[in-house]
Amino acid sequence: MNIPNQLTVLRILLSIVFVVLLSFDTSNAYAWSLLVFLIASFTDFLDGHLARKHNLVTDFGKLMDPLADKILVAAALVLLVEDALLPAWFVIVILFREFLVTGVRMLALQSQAVIAADKWGKLKTIFQIILIAFVMTVHAVRVDFSIDLGNFDSALNIAQQTLIWIVLALTIYSGVGYSKGFLLNAKYK
Repeated sequence: MNIPNQLTVLRILLSIVFVVLLSFDTSNAYAWSLLVFLIASFTDFLDGHLARKHNLVTDFGKLMDPLADKILVAAALVLLVEDALLPAWFVIVILFREFLVTGVRMLALQSQAVIAADKWGKLKTIFQIILIAFVMTVHAVRVDFSIDLGNFDSALNIAQQTLIWIVLALTIYSGVGYSKGFLLNAKYK
């Protein structure tokens, strides 16, 4: 297994660590889980960069890299809903899209085709990571470090709502793009 694929597997393992850390109500839980989330997110950038730079792109990477992203992001989103930091309807839309795209990829595999992430899917993932990191950082500052952000509450709420709508738009747009591309491509029928 090449290094980019090892980084993908590492991201899946870090997702488990992230969930465990955030599931316990301990001091600095958000700060520690944020650190793990950021490291795991960095492996997403690094594995893709190394795979392209050193011509190490594999079918395993094309399938598992987006799946590892989905595991990490879905886990974070569900835990943020549990802590009432994100609205449930928003996470449901994201999860619906992720299941839909995964289903499309599985159907494509039946025709020996691998559908890699496109630029819109990658952009969607970047903004999901930014949103999650933003929400977790604000919560860690407030709860883990007991810093009052009262003067910035309005601006922070606007920033979070803006990120939610950007993520929502990218999620829907990229999901429609994958589905439309699959349905229109005759070799997958």
